[in-house]
Amino acid sequence: MAPTHDPVAILGIGAMGHGMATSALRAGLPTIVWNREPEATRDLAQLGADVAATAGDAAGRAAIVVTMVTDADAVISIARDQGMLAALAPGAIWAQMSTIGLSGIDAVVALVEKERPDVTLVDAPVSGSKDPAAHGELTIFASGPDNARAPVTPLFDALGHHTIWVGPVGTGTRMKLVNNTWLAFGAEAVAASVALAQQLGLDTKTVVDALSDGPLVSSWQAAKLQRITMGDFSPQFALHLALKDVHLALEAAGDDRFAVLNCLADEWQHAVELGFADEDITVVTRALEGQGGTE
Repeated sequence: MAPTHDPVAILGIGAMGHGMATSALRAGLPTIVWNREPEATRDLAQLGADVAATAGDAAGRAAIVVTMVTDADAVISIARDQGMLAALAPGAIWAQMSTIGLSGIDAVVALVEKERPDVTLVDAPVSGSKDPAAHGELTIFASGPDNARAPVTPLFDALGHHTIWVGPVGTGTRMKLVNNTWLAFGAEAVAASVALAQQLGLDTKTVVDALSDGPLVSSWQAAKLQRITMGDFSPQFALHLALKDVHLALEAAGDDRFAVLNCLADEWQHAVELGFADEDITVVTRALEGQGGTE
């Protein structure tokens, strides 16, 4: 990437934001980072990132500002309380890439329309976890005005292997809810099947070998099965975040027609209460097997 590209700012350096910042730097994009806890940005500074003292400072020096945080409350706090929105230059682009649900994106749209109508909002949540973020292999569900596509393309190309423009602002969030519902059922298939195998006295590795080469298992599920075999539940996509996304989908549905998804949410909530919240989504397997969590 040409070094003359306008700076981008990434606000929120958690597992996803850190990987995205790494991918932007690897592509040669001048990258400004900010996080509430500065320690998370230390290694990014060693990679060439400019670490901002405040969210407002980062936003004021960037042509494109990405927010990648846990939920809608955190997004609004950064935008309003941390001074990000006020600091944006006229004509700047705010790429909101967190998963925040319909009420969340509606609140963001309303905030921009009220306080900064001169700023272009792009709603672009992503599909992928920690490793894809770090390797620039996310899928981006982008939505927003046509005139925003060209300016964000270098950044989105650095962050993901596929950007799908799905419509006006808010459509990206809707697509992400559908994507994460698919993911939730895929993860549940892995967890429930392996737990059943354990109950039936089957060796987990044998089961994984038998299933992995079949047509029913996606590459994502195959990777999850291998991690379960190794007993590796380190968070690629933490259970509590996956559960949050399930609740966002149920909230968007607005009724009780998705009974199975409601049951899945109850099961995962139980796993969280057992102490598995911060482990990978695959840890539901351990909860179903009846193993206790961590204190």
